[in-house]
Amino acid sequence: MHSYPAPALARVQEMAAAAAADPARAISFQGAPGANSHRAAMEYAPDCLPLPCFSFEDALEAVKDGRAARAIIPIENSQHGRVADIHFLLPESGLSIVGEHFLSIHHALMAKGDGPFTAAYSHPQALGQSRFFLRERGIVPMAYADTAGAAAFVAEMDDPQACAIAPRIAAELYGLKVIADNVEDAADNTTRFVVLAQQPLDPATLNGGPAMTTFVFEVKNIPAALFKALGGFATNGVNMTKLESYQKGASFAATTFYADIVGAPGDPAVDRALEELAFHCKELRMLGTYPQELPRG
Repeated sequence: MHSYPAPALARVQEMAAAAAADPARAISFQGAPGANSHRAAMEYAPDCLPLPCFSFEDALEAVKDGRAARAIIPIENSQHGRVADIHFLLPESGLSIVGEHFLSIHHALMAKGDGPFTAAYSHPQALGQSRFFLRERGIVPMAYADTAGAAAFVAEMDDPQACAIAPRIAAELYGLKVIADNVEDAADNTTRFVVLAQQPLDPATLNGGPAMTTFVFEVKNIPAALFKALGGFATNGVNMTKLESYQKGASFAATTFYADIVGAPGDPAVDRALEELAFHCKELRMLGTYPQELPRG
């Protein structure tokens, strides 16, 4: 908690106290109050008690130790790709994905004064989503732990040449002036969040509604193993909407894949596809089945 800039710390303490009083309603998120993950929590569950956490690990740990019933974590952005480290953190956390949420992302440039500015502080994702805006103005991107925390940091250091890229609400929370709105490089900038809890949802409780299933797997280290492992999804008509690889260990021979499919275990086509996948894998771990939410147009 004490890693937050001073302008954010009092709000963090207040929100943490509210969550501690009713952890069943708490949703942990990474960042300072006013971050996009804070916005996502309030959109996903308007009656929740958002619990700020300094890191992704802290947000997941809050669920594991019972301080929050759920965590909401950004997993990928339409403009800047996957969020670093999440593919490692989710399987290692032992938590299950129980929901997803798509958040429309709009960044504002904010500062104590009017500029000119030499440095912009924000989360690396937000900096990447605004890179053309910054480059055109000769502003150097400076990575910070989260967007709203960067706004609080700029407010704290009181440097007239420093600015932050964060949601507009962060300017209101930390006494900054909005210099420019919508500085993201794409108007349809969207981040997908997943919601995690200690216990998985029973696919039967989804009542046949649109569902997503997420899992990680490691294929056997033989020729055409991935082709054979994925064949069952094609032959059974199961739509795979996401497939990403990442290295596991230092040998660079054990590639792990992270995948999303449309559907749920219990559906015969999904069951057949997963059975065929498991046959060709050294490891298959289910991360959760949950209601599908479509991005807003």
